[in-house]
Amino acid sequence: MLNDHIHLSYEIVSEDFARAGEAASDVKRVLKKMNVKPDIVRKVAIALYEGEINMVIHSLGGTIDVYIMPNEIQMKLEDIGPGIEDIDKAMEEGYSTASETIRNMGFGAGMGLPNMKRYVDDLDIKSGLGQGTRITMRVIL
Repeated sequence: MLNDHIHLSYEIVSEDFARAGEAASDVKRVLKKMNVKPDIVRKVAIALYEGEINMVIHSLGGTIDVYIMPNEIQMKLEDIGPGIEDIDKAMEEGYSTASETIRNMGFGAGMGLPNMKRYVDDLDIKSGLGQGTRITMRVIL
């Protein structure tokens, strides 16, 4: 399935707020150059940005791999970190485990995972305490 695709890969650094969002911006730029429909570009950019910010805030770093295929865009985010204790709770709008410092910076409002789900066609989250988190998102073209 991944043999006819474009693969973009990004290294995400924990607490690197100066570069947070660069992966999402780069993918957006690539999709625009490929003349992907604006509504698809918007969905991918929002979902990927939310995932990238979550990695910067909550993990010890990780990787994002984006596969642009003829029929879909697949985003795989994998981090090293504490994991998500309760995925169902984390999916609730407004629920956040971000510190007060992070919230004072304007992040950690508890909308990351809900927005990711809202803007993709398929969202799969695998996480365990002390095992990090693996998220796969798909947007159908």
